[in-house]
Amino acid sequence: MRRLFRWLKDKGVTAVITGERGEGLLTKQGLEEYVSDAVILLDHRVHDQVSTRRLRVVKYRGSHHGTNEYPFLIDASGLSVLPVSSMALAHHAPLDRISAGIPRLDAMLGGKGYYRGSTVLLSGGAGTGKTSLAVHFLDAACRRGERCLCFLFEESPQQLIRNMRSIGVDLEPWVAAGLLQFHADRPSRYGLETHLATMHQIVANFRPSVVVLDPVTNLMTVGTFSDVQAMLTRMIDHLKTEDITAVLTSLTPGLTNVERTETTISSLMDTWIVLANDEVDGHHRRGLYVLKSRGMRHSNELREFVFTDAGLEIFDGNGISPGPSNDQPHGSQEGRDRHAVV
Repeated sequence: MRRLFRWLKDKGVTAVITGERGEGLLTKQGLEEYVSDAVILLDHRVHDQVSTRRLRVVKYRGSHHGTNEYPFLIDASGLSVLPVSSMALAHHAPLDRISAGIPRLDAMLGGKGYYRGSTVLLSGGAGTGKTSLAVHFLDAACRRGERCLCFLFEESPQQLIRNMRSIGVDLEPWVAAGLLQFHADRPSRYGLETHLATMHQIVANFRPSVVVLDPVTNLMTVGTFSDVQAMLTRMIDHLKTEDITAVLTSLTPGLTNVERTETTISSLMDTWIVLANDEVDGHHRRGLYVLKSRGMRHSNELREFVFTDAGLEIFDGNGISPGPSNDQPHGSQEGRDRHAVV
């Protein structure tokens, strides 16, 4: 083998040699890894009945290279390696704003909505309206002629389209026009790294300006808090690099411990909107408030909202009728001290 490698070098031939892994060695012969200029290690692991393929550059003489493990995917389009394990914090900071799809919510966000390329978290208990709020954002983006991508981890696209018609939002025309694309999968179907590689590939192929992930908490079924945080960090870094506005929904047990349960991803969010569903006088009443929104003035009030045939309607602070927004600078002491509950 030494003579073969030397002969290939003398002929100026670039050679790729494959070998099976040995006991305690990278190869069975234990020689190839030493005489080769570059060594790439492929690994296939199974954890909780979910398999994940990873790749690592063990050595590459005379070249600067990444030493971390990279997930890779083999599918009908070939082999794709995720280009990132961790990225530098060098994201763009666009100044233009885009509507959240609900005028009163835009008013609560300084009157202009979200920053383009930012990341938004919608969290709350079951039935509080997280998906409906995200769908209003998708509908508004499609009306502007933007391409939107929605990853579903809980229901099928047909179910979502049917359910949203009940509040006056019809997504079917946007799907037919090619502006809206759904990708639905059970979280347990793949490992976290495969989900990440698949989402990277779909984003690269469709090239959207808006992405929705609903709900990210379902990913907890295939990984720990730290695993999910690492996966979402890498996904969010990629979306920010591409100036893609992302909306993530997250299911929480209740309003009282929302900040504790969301610590795994809340620090990555530019805007965090919390939704609540409480019982008042024998009736369930929904409300929302902006917990944080970096770089902009935003309301510090809890606003009640209802679902109507024309969409989601947000009331003023008294829960009676729409009125002027009571906006406060996001860093003001008053904004930090006031805490409203339903």
